[in-house]
Amino acid sequence: MGYLNNATVTVDAVLTKKGRELLARGRSGFNITQFAVADDEVDYTLYTTSHPLGTAYYGSIIEAMPVLEAVTDETQSLRFKLVSLPRGTKEIPFISLPASSVLLTYGIGTPFSLTPVTSQGFNGPAFGYTVILYDSDAAVLTGTGLTGTVTTPLFIGDTLSANSVVVQGTSFTLSPKNVRSQRTTKLTIIGNQTGAAVDIPVIVNPRPTV
Repeated sequence: MGYLNNATVTVDAVLTKKGRELLARGRSGFNITQFAVADDEVDYTLYTTSHPLGTAYYGSIIEAMPVLEAVTDETQSLRFKLVSLPRGTKEIPFISLPASSVLLTYGIGTPFSLTPVTSQGFNGPAFGYTVILYDSDAAVLTGTGLTGTVTTPLFIGDTLSANSVVVQGTSFTLSPKNVRSQRTTKLTIIGNQTGAAVDIPVIVNPRPTV
């Protein structure tokens, strides 16, 4: 990783293996139709409202920060994507869930159904959600309702163990597994369009003994 001189407009791009393959086909094969931007390198705590030179200098430190070079590790880049919201939007979109926690018992009750809703009317069927279950030994996570493929980067901090599972869709079902003892984990729900995210705890109990 390195830094770029932010005194000039610079485009620094690193093609993936798939990108290089398409570029080799010529211009007809390499056609960028979508892109995402992020502000991973910006530290907004450096915005100084007490700057002695006035409001024009509140963000001077941020504006003078160097820009990061393109990072080839997709688990570390574009963590904080920028989104375009319609004019007149009064609040940052947030995700609402039907429950603040999930309690499941193997052999009793029905699977937990989850249909996230994003405020401001975002995240329709075209985009959906990405849901991360941190412990796949505790439950089975399935998703439905998403047409096509949506690419959402996953980060090392989001997948702490090899037991995590990632599913995309608009509606989800969580079914308990036959665990030997109580297992505690969590779900992370991420809006593919807005980047809004929310966590809820999940507790799975074993089958009750008679």
